[in-house]
Amino acid sequence: MADSNFNLPPGFRFHPTDEELIVHFLLRKVALLPCHPDVLPDLDLYPYDPWDLNGKAMAESSKWYFYSRRTQSRITESGYWQYMGIDEPIHSSATQKLIGMKKDYAFYTGKPPEGVKTNWIMQEYRLSDSSSICRSSRKRNSKKVSIIVQIM
Repeated sequence: MADSNFNLPPGFRFHPTDEELIVHFLLRKVALLPCHPDVLPDLDLYPYDPWDLNGKAMAESSKWYFYSRRTQSRITESGYWQYMGIDEPIHSSATQKLIGMKKDYAFYTGKPPEGVKTNWIMQEYRLSDSSSICRSSRKRNSKKVSIIVQIM
């Protein structure tokens, strides 16, 4: 997917905060509401190596964003995504309420545990478990819980 497919005005920059990703994109996606502008493609990205994602998202910078589904397997043909650190809470700036979580992953080539760490980083954004929309969505269709993924 190339930038021209989005029909965005000149000078448009997509640099959302963590809170903006949760509130204006992920929350709306899970609630089946439209997102304007519609700039995040849906992609089952975990079978892809990170370098194969070029051209599948709006790529005006070194960060690519996608809607995807949560999965246990983060193994690709050439390597795997390894979780690093701890989950980072995302709070509403207006209410200080927990609205989402962010997880960081690093991409390793090869097979665990002998993989070689690369410079590719992935951040998964998900709604907090306390979100009423998250709970009702999980009841309706537990296999399609949406996340936003940022690849750098």
